[in-house]
Amino acid sequence: MPASRGQKARKKMTQPIATTAAPAAIGPYSQGVKSGPFVFVSGQLPLDPSTGEMPPDVKGQVSRSLANVKAILEAAGTGLAKVVRVGVFLTDLKDFQEANEVYGEFFKAPYPARVTVEVSALPRGAKVEIDAVAEA
Repeated sequence: MPASRGQKARKKMTQPIATTAAPAAIGPYSQGVKSGPFVFVSGQLPLDPSTGEMPPDVKGQVSRSLANVKAILEAAGTGLAKVVRVGVFLTDLKDFQEANEVYGEFFKAPYPARVTVEVSALPRGAKVEIDAVAEA
């Protein structure tokens, strides 16, 4: 069945983003997608793209996850200063203050909108996963 005109238009407007400066997707998804005026970054685990290893502490994990987000945004031609929304997923909200300290090293006022939630588990035993939406 041929693609509709709407499907063709969407394909033209949507571009997957991939970079070796962030870990490869561990499932059937893109590291990020540029669509219209926005870049959507998939949840980033704190995996070092060159070793696949994860820092043991929450501060190191937040820093690595945000570095991965930053790398994907840069591959899309934008950056952290253009982020409008961030999602932070922690396996323990007791880590909120430490995570917030590191987060503040990456983002400056005016800060993006953000949600932080506690989840029961994350892939590969991570303590944090972070996603973002930015202006392209």
